[in-house]
Amino acid sequence: MIACAPCNLIGGSPAFLAGLELIRKYATCDFAVLIQGETGTGKELAARAIHYLSARRDLPFIGLNCGALPDNLIETELFGYLRGAFTDAKETRIGLVAQARGGTLFLDEVEAMSPRAQVALLRFLQDKEYRPIGGAPVRNANVRILAASNADLTTLVARGVFRRDLLYRLDVLSLRLAPLRERAGDVMLLAEAFVARLNQQSNGPAKALHPAATSVLNGHAWPGNVRELENLMQREYLLAAGRLIDIPQFADHRAVAANGPEPEPFVIAKARAVAQFERAYLSALLATASGNLSLAARMAGKDRSDIGRLLRKHGISRTAFLATDGPVASEASRK
Repeated sequence: MIACAPCNLIGGSPAFLAGLELIRKYATCDFAVLIQGETGTGKELAARAIHYLSARRDLPFIGLNCGALPDNLIETELFGYLRGAFTDAKETRIGLVAQARGGTLFLDEVEAMSPRAQVALLRFLQDKEYRPIGGAPVRNANVRILAASNADLTTLVARGVFRRDLLYRLDVLSLRLAPLRERAGDVMLLAEAFVARLNQQSNGPAKALHPAATSVLNGHAWPGNVRELENLMQREYLLAAGRLIDIPQFADHRAVAANGPEPEPFVIAKARAVAQFERAYLSALLATASGNLSLAARMAGKDRSDIGRLLRKHGISRTAFLATDGPVASEASRK
């Protein structure tokens, strides 16, 4: 097993080791890095690894989830504002760029940034200068930029929903994190590492994986990648009655009895059906709203934050539904 202590990264497969080597190389410079990979592959962990292996390790690491930030707050969140700059500005607030001074600013889910937010970020990246809202003097930022996305930004550029010049600014160095299904042998390494960590955190007797767990874990496709595996280990560790952790069969490789498929437990069948409904509903909702999250929330009768949480849960990017013309697109461009 190969582990990177400052990174909290564990693995031994060729795909993992290749990514780890790039992380170590990228930590030796200050160029922007674009980290791409499926949901749950550990993009933020990789960003933290680059930071904590670099000369900036003792300075701040500040993260921003671009998909959770309303369009009208992007500049105040990044650059801050002075007291009295607008109606609700009752005190001066330092932006994330200033908070990360000397360290690293990590921009997660950059594919979800609105056109307005992309322009603001591009303007900042061109010369690393910014001005807090309220007429303050222009300031210089000594900060390294790391960005992450689970979408193919090149495709989004071709569709006109992501700026090509912004992609060039972010993608100076590229890091692709392999999905767990491409990391041969790492499933068991990670599962055992998670159990060891849980044993350290628990006050009870130490537990271990049941011998039969190996075939079950290695036979699963892991669509949720490392995050799915970690969540599974936490749940089964807690539910294990004895010292052996038994892993239940997954729906994608359930044993077939002589008289046909084994009946699926009600709880699992219900959870799968709910997940399928949520994905289908969200896709149809975003298509109708042309990717406008605020409009989609109003149509669904839900809070904007609830819709955003469901989109992140299922790995759905609203940018894939952004329209370029029509009445709904006009409203989407304002939201």
